[in-house]
Amino acid sequence: MSKDKKIFTTPKVRKFARELGANIRLIGGSERKGRITEEDVKNFVNEKLNRSQKINQNSRESKKIESEFNHSDFGEVEVKDIPRVKKIAAPHLVNSWTRIPHVTHHDEADVTELEQFRTSLTDIDTGKLKKITPLVFIIKSLVLALKKYQNFNSSIDDIENGKITLKKYFHIGIAVDTEHGLMVPKIRNANEKNINQLSEELRDISEKCRKLKIDKKEFFGGSITITSLGGIGGSFFTPIINHPEVAILGIGRTYYKQVLIDNSFQKRVMLPLSLSYDHRIIDGAEAARFCNEIKNSLGKNFAYKLAI
Repeated sequence: MSKDKKIFTTPKVRKFARELGANIRLIGGSERKGRITEEDVKNFVNEKLNRSQKINQNSRESKKIESEFNHSDFGEVEVKDIPRVKKIAAPHLVNSWTRIPHVTHHDEADVTELEQFRTSLTDIDTGKLKKITPLVFIIKSLVLALKKYQNFNSSIDDIENGKITLKKYFHIGIAVDTEHGLMVPKIRNANEKNINQLSEELRDISEKCRKLKIDKKEFFGGSITITSLGGIGGSFFTPIINHPEVAILGIGRTYYKQVLIDNSFQKRVMLPLSLSYDHRIIDGAEAARFCNEIKNSLGKNFAYKLAI
């Protein structure tokens, strides 16, 4: 309903509606010119209560139907405890999914030259090839995009009063797959580190997560999160935003694709990108531009700059 619509009622009725927690603008008046009475407020509240009770009743009936039979009634089963890490993460994931209006933008980056550059890196002292994961280059490109599009490096404190917190630091969350469940420690001040430092820190925090030796504080205070399925498989997906962050970047497995360049098809290495974002603060155009920034950073003639 429009905020400009004039409300016809008395101060007493307005107060009565406030006390019952009813939005006076949503109530239809039964009197002349749509004037709202106390009876209209009561009817409105009762209707909402009845609707809520009906929903709860349907939910209870649904659960009753589900519990009428046990899984074991249909064959052999095994009951196990949910891993502790997954049990702790579950409420957080539900909270993120229910509170944040998720939208996912899918794209792909041409990383042909980046892969050639990455796999050719050698150690200055030994001359041996370095094992640098593509993830460090993605972290570097993400930092560059965050600097240009600050809304992605923010948190919504209170949507009602229109306040957001813009972060001046660049702490990148990395989803680490462990036998205990998924953990998301942070790479602190990623903007100040080169690819060697990032690569070493990635190995360190991943090992600490797998051995459950990482400090709890390292799971908080992030700018944005990267979750990668590249080492396992899969292309595009919809990652859940790590609240209170406002975006998460999903990375798929690279694959070869014929791309038309200068009127001829060339075999290129493509990296799938899945960017989930909070639609309350980020719109589709911003998400597309953000992804374009990442693609440009990972693309031709830029890979060597990310190594610095």
